[in-house]
Amino acid sequence: MAWRLWKRSGLPECRWNVDILTADGRVVARPDAWFDDVGLAWEIDSKEFHFTSQGYASTLRRNNRYAAAGVVVVQTLPSSLRSDPESVVNDLKAAYRVAKARPRPTLTHR
Repeated sequence: MAWRLWKRSGLPECRWNVDILTADGRVVARPDAWFDDVGLAWEIDSKEFHFTSQGYASTLRRNNRYAAAGVVVVQTLPSSLRSDPESVVNDLKAAYRVAKARPRPTLTHR
């Protein structure tokens, strides 16, 4: 469903489920979608995997790694993909503009 939403968004190419690495090779995270041209991550965070004590703590650590690496992140609930797709697209487009307006972080992916 996320892929179909991205396809109709008009946003540039993204990569799905790739590891994002710092310049020295440390893994930052594996976002659901990665807009490499601007350093934008899209995370689709479900309650099932992110709302337990351990899952929530892991999500916070991931978000802190994104922040430290200079990555702009959009977090989306899976239910929003179905219930409010236009807001999701608007969030992605707004975040893409912000990411494009600043220097791209020095990151790679695999």
